[in-house]
Parts: sequence; C-alpha cells; structure tokens
Amino acid sequence: MTSKLDSMERYLTPRVRAIPPSGIRRFFDLVSASKDAGIISLGVGEPDFVTPWHVREACVYSLERGKTQYTSNAGMPELREAIGEYLYERFHVAYDPAHEMIVTVGGSEAIDLALRALINPGDEILIPEPCYVSYSPITTIGGGVAVGIETFAKDGFKLTAESLKAKITPQSKVLILCYPNNPTGSVMTYEEMLPIAKLVEEHDLLVISDEIYAELSYDRNHCSFASLPGMKDRTLLVSGFSKAFAMTGWRMGYICGHRELIAAMLKIHQYTVMCAPIMGQVAALEALKNGMEEKDRMMESYNQRRRLVVKGFRDIGMACHEPQGAFYAFPSIESTGLTSEEFAFRLLNDAKVAAVPGHVFGMGGEGFLRCSYATSINQLLEALERIGKFMAKLSQVG
Repeated sequence: MTSKLDSMERYLTPRVRAIPPSGIRRFFDLVSASKDAGIISLGVGEPDFVTPWHVREACVYSLERGKTQYTSNAGMPELREAIGEYLYERFHVAYDPAHEMIVTVGGSEAIDLALRALINPGDEILIPEPCYVSYSPITTIGGGVAVGIETFAKDGFKLTAESLKAKITPQSKVLILCYPNNPTGSVMTYEEMLPIAKLVEEHDLLVISDEIYAELSYDRNHCSFASLPGMKDRTLLVSGFSKAFAMTGWRMGYICGHRELIAAMLKIHQYTVMCAPIMGQVAALEALKNGMEEKDRMMESYNQRRRLVVKGFRDIGMACHEPQGAFYAFPSIESTGLTSEEFAFRLLNDAKVAAVPGHVFGMGGEGFLRCSYATSINQLLEALERIGKFMAKLSQVG
C-alpha cells in the first residue's frame, strides 16, 4: 500500500529550491501564453534569421546518408579542427583540437561543465553584473558562492580593475567574463582588459570567458581574453554557433582551454550527455566552412537595427548607452519612477511590447530594460512607436 505524498519539496536539495526561475523565460512564457497576436517581443535573445539553407541542407544530407551515430565524446575531429582554425584566424588564439577542446550542447553546457569541474564547496566565483542570468544559479548548484561585481552605465557597463580588486578574497577562484555583454551590449578592448589580466595573475584566478557574441562586435574586432599575455592557460574560452550563425535551436557550443582542465570537463561531459548531437555538429562544420558571408550580412543587419533602436530610445527621452556588441539595447527607465519589473509588466499590458526587466540580470540592472533588436526593422519601428506613446502617458500621469 502506498501513501499519498502532499509535497515533494522535502526531497529537493535546498540549493535548487532557493534558485528562482529564469526572469527571461518568465516574460517569454507570458508572451507565449498570451492569446494577443499583436504583442511585439523584444525579450528573448534569438536571431530572427533562419539558419542558412546550405547549413540545414548539410544536416539533411547527412541524415539521408544515415549519419545518426554517436561521435567522439569531445566532438567530431573535423569539427574541432575547423573550430581551432577559426579561433586562430579570427581571434589569434591557438588550441590543440585533440586535447584542448570539447564540442558541447550549447555554450550553456560549456559554462556548466567548467564550473562543476572547478568549484569546491565555498569557492567564490566573481561575476560582473548585469550579466547573463545563468552564471549565478549554476554557481550555486555547484556549491560555489556567487559574488556579484556591479558595473555602471557611466563606465559603459565595463568591469574595472578597481571594482574587481575590491571583491577579491582568499576564497576567490574564478572570474566569469562576458564581452560582448548580455544584456548591456558593452565591449572591452585589449587595453581595458590588461589591468584585469594583471589582477587575475596576481591573485591566481582562473577565467571563464563567455565569448558567444564575439562575431557581433560592431565598432572594432573582438579581443579574446585568452589572447592577452599569460592568459591562455588561465582562461576557459566558451563560444558557439547560436548567435552569429542563427543556430540557437541546434544547441551547438564549445569550450577551449588547458588540457588538464578540459580533460576534467570531458569526464563530466561523458557521463552526462555523452556527446553533442551529430546532426548539429555536421551543421556547425558547414557553417564554419561556408557560412561566413551570411554571418557578415546578418551582423550588418543587426548593426543597422542597433543604430535605429538607440536613436529611437534617445528620441523618446530614454537614456541609452551605445551598445558596441551583441544585439541588445539597455535603456534606462529610472526617470519614470517605476521599478524595472513594474515598467516591464505595464509595457506588456498597456503597449503590447515585451522586454525583460533589468533587475533579473543582477546588480546594476535595476532601473533598466533589456530590449533585443534581433527582430525585423518594421517590428522595431512599431515597438518604438508604442514605447514612445507609453512613455508619454506615463509623463502625463506623473
């Protein structure tokens, strides 16, 4: 005879119970659940482009030939070779494809692998914020302590050596960097990263550098943190195909770094996912071989939208720093007197525009709104018009 269980909460680890659901997905789900077809979503960071046809065709052709097997745990050798060539040619970092690289199920798995392999209970993980919403929860799940480092609009939302140094303690182990940044679009130059690298070396830190938006750097070429003097062995470089190649649903990423760190991560990868799907790996290989022209065209389209959106927000009267990478604007809503969450909910209900409140991205995010411009220009123009009318009504009420 079985007894009825009223709640399963007592079976769950407190670490997981304490983690809130993703703030990004919350607003995405609100839009998905709505029956209002007129909502314009600037919420989820997903390209509106479809994966180029020749990339999809390569996958279809491989399926027709019966390529449905497991690959090497670390990924297809030819894909790892192509990733290595790409990183060297584009960002001047050299990795041994056989021992310093793993093809992962998206960049998110790569970050999870890195933190699980590195964290001992109580280790502090330094995280500049605002930032991608997953870093802190994954740290907590791994038994680490997430230490936020606030960045500010006056500094272009860039990490400064002074703010980093103030947060370093004897328990500090890993610094997570994400430039170009989600949600702010900020970019750090070689010169701006040098003092960060000096502190990393002085305090014997490792760095997880999330460079998923590397190809979406508009005003200058992306500088990989691993390319700085002495930083290659201290850096785990994370990237993938989702953003630049319009391949979000394929879930194809990779991580590169010192062979001893990669070997440890590979053990976790072996026991959890075995390998990334072969179909996605075939598509990723085609993207690297023959997809650069489409990538450049998509980037130029994002750049055009970036200029339109930033000007649009400023014309409305919303202060908005110039994003130099990724495909997000991060306008200020502080003048309204509303919290980010209040503003986002009212914008959705009253103006039918969905955006993500800045507070979900951590310290420094309150008072801002993340708006993705990875959607059509017509949609962006309509969204800006609606936001302008919404702001005008708020000022009248005020």
